[in-house]
Amino acid sequence: MCIYLFILHANELTCCISFSIRSIPQISYASTAPELSDNTRYDFFSRVVPPDSYQAQAMLDIVTAMGWNYVSTLASEGNYGESGVDAFVQISRELGGVCIAQSLKIPREPRPGEFDKIILRLVETPNARAVIMFANEDDIRRILDAAKRNNLTGHFLWVGSDSWGSKISPVVQQERVAEGAITILPKRASVDAFDRYFKSRSLSNNRRNIWFAEFWEENFGCKLGMHGKRPGSPKKCTGLEKVGRDSIYEQEGKVQFVMDAVYAMAHALHHMHRELCPGYLGLCPHMTNIDGKELLTHIHAVNFNGSAGTPVIFNENGDAPGRYDIFQYQINNRSVAEYKVIGHWTNQLHLNMEALQWATGDLSLPASVCSLPCRTGERKKVVKGVPCCWHCERCEGYHFQASEFTCELCSYEKRPNQNRTGCQPIPIIKLEWHSPWAVVPVFISVLGIIATTFIIVTFIRYNDTPIVRASGREVSYVLLTGIFLCYIITFPMIAAPDIVVCSFRRIFLGLGMCFSYAALLTKTNRIHRIFEQGKKAVTAPRFISPASQLVITFSLISVQLLGVLLWFAADPPHTFVDYGEQRTQDPENARGVLKCDISDLSLICSLGYSILLMVTCTVYAIKTRSVPETFNEAKPIGFTMYTTCIIWLAFIPIFFGTAQSAERMYIQTATLTVSLSLSASVSLGMLYMPKVYIIIFHPERNVPKRKRSFKAIVTAATMTSKLSHLAAERPNGEVKTELCEGMEASGECDQEMLDSWH
Repeated sequence: MCIYLFILHANELTCCISFSIRSIPQISYASTAPELSDNTRYDFFSRVVPPDSYQAQAMLDIVTAMGWNYVSTLASEGNYGESGVDAFVQISRELGGVCIAQSLKIPREPRPGEFDKIILRLVETPNARAVIMFANEDDIRRILDAAKRNNLTGHFLWVGSDSWGSKISPVVQQERVAEGAITILPKRASVDAFDRYFKSRSLSNNRRNIWFAEFWEENFGCKLGMHGKRPGSPKKCTGLEKVGRDSIYEQEGKVQFVMDAVYAMAHALHHMHRELCPGYLGLCPHMTNIDGKELLTHIHAVNFNGSAGTPVIFNENGDAPGRYDIFQYQINNRSVAEYKVIGHWTNQLHLNMEALQWATGDLSLPASVCSLPCRTGERKKVVKGVPCCWHCERCEGYHFQASEFTCELCSYEKRPNQNRTGCQPIPIIKLEWHSPWAVVPVFISVLGIIATTFIIVTFIRYNDTPIVRASGREVSYVLLTGIFLCYIITFPMIAAPDIVVCSFRRIFLGLGMCFSYAALLTKTNRIHRIFEQGKKAVTAPRFISPASQLVITFSLISVQLLGVLLWFAADPPHTFVDYGEQRTQDPENARGVLKCDISDLSLICSLGYSILLMVTCTVYAIKTRSVPETFNEAKPIGFTMYTTCIIWLAFIPIFFGTAQSAERMYIQTATLTVSLSLSASVSLGMLYMPKVYIIIFHPERNVPKRKRSFKAIVTAATMTSKLSHLAAERPNGEVKTELCEGMEASGECDQEMLDSWH
């Protein structure tokens, strides 16, 4: 096969080159179908226009830049429309981020009402307002007309391919419905030289173009003689008409690409000639019968500035680089519609967002999304099969938004921040001194400390008086020390926990009670043994001297101290933050409580021994309840123990019943300290206040009496025990009178008994 080519060289020469019929290189100026890029099938095909795959990529970049992720596609049936949409869908799937709501096709021969059905189908997914169109001019015009008929002007956001470009015909009388449409067109320039050439053409100087006469009639609306192609036209052509003067003229947009295609082939042949025929003015033998693959190699290697001043190059598939201008169809303030350049695409998008204008007049970008973005602190629950559609679910409880699609649980010591985008430390609290839960126990404790100090000072001052001696001075001071410690423990229980405070809590929590009830138990035991001994013999029981009483008391106290020392050795004191105590359902109210490492079990063990002493003391108080109050302190001790037992019986349900309360720390601390202070106050009030009252206000009763032997006292006690059942049958005082007379005593005998016993 022989092909004639004109090669621009030093001289214009005509040559004939033979190719195999199946290996003829081709350069297209208009074919944009993506499948032509397949060099395994179309290996000899090249083009100076970019393929529609670039166009699809540019349109996807536009959609992404607009923030649209839910779009519909519309294609004219045929290779151009279907392959363009297929390329757009494939790229959107590969890159992700854009979902196709509907993909509709316009038939080649649409039935009446077909375009209305397409518009109504598009409205079925109202959130997908953006419509990607690969359609011919006629289909675009009829789609816009159908949208206008269905009162959907301004609803759709049209994105048109190069078949729409900057053409006027698709939008004539559809300006309002097309307003805001974004279109794309391969970057092109008007070739001034071609305009000058074409406007200079006439019937006389362009006879070689057999179609020029037909163009002349069509362009000027006239008829060329009897052989004209426009039968019935009333106007005859004069031949003096001028293109661009007597008719509307606009340069065809593909002129640039036609010229570039011719020049590309010329450059390839020139390079081949220079390589195969160096020094020859015409064809050398090497070029008379060449392989098309060799010429194709030279075609792919060309690189020159084309007619528009842009480089003409080809990639390995024979495609030209993608260069597009991006337009938007806008209506200005004078209601004049025009295409305005808003950006360009050369392998990446360059868009002037400020140049965009929409039908609503709103400067903000219109939306075309399936679901609105979730608010902070909410995760996306994606609809199955549609990754661009989701439901928003708030991260609840102690969960925070870890990513766009997940909520995660904060660590135990943290809670979500206000917008749930992360975690923040849970506030740590402790019992404050100004809290009502602390003020009341402290007030009671301070009063108790003042009263106890006053009594101790009074007893020390009147240490040698009969009442002080009769109360058992040594054991009384131990008891007062225990009462003082019961009041003092309030302060370390309320103070901010640290190692020192926690150590004091461990030591003094049960020590005050232990001092108190060890002393009271020693007293009640001594009274019980004295009267039990009196029933059997008149000899004094063992270990009733003051020294013996102190030994017994401190022996009992040493058990508590030994337990505390073992506790210190097994588990040294430390602080920790309890995040579970006030871990509420609402994280905003969650608090960590700074605590000493004293669990409820440790507390029970620490107080358990003291409570055991208290119960034992109560048992002895019950046993000595029949001893007349004129002889000893059995009755006041009994009342003290009964009241104390009631206090601690009330303490147990309050303390452990509030274990699940949000105010647990405050209630339990206040309950414990108040219970200790009340039990100390009961002992102080019943055992010591009467004595202080006599010492201060009735000193005349605090005088020494005549001493009696233990034998006489025990005898009197025995007689009292035997006569006690007659108390209800005798007038008041008769039993006491008989007893005193039996002891041959004159005046009061009560104090004498006390003095002699102690």
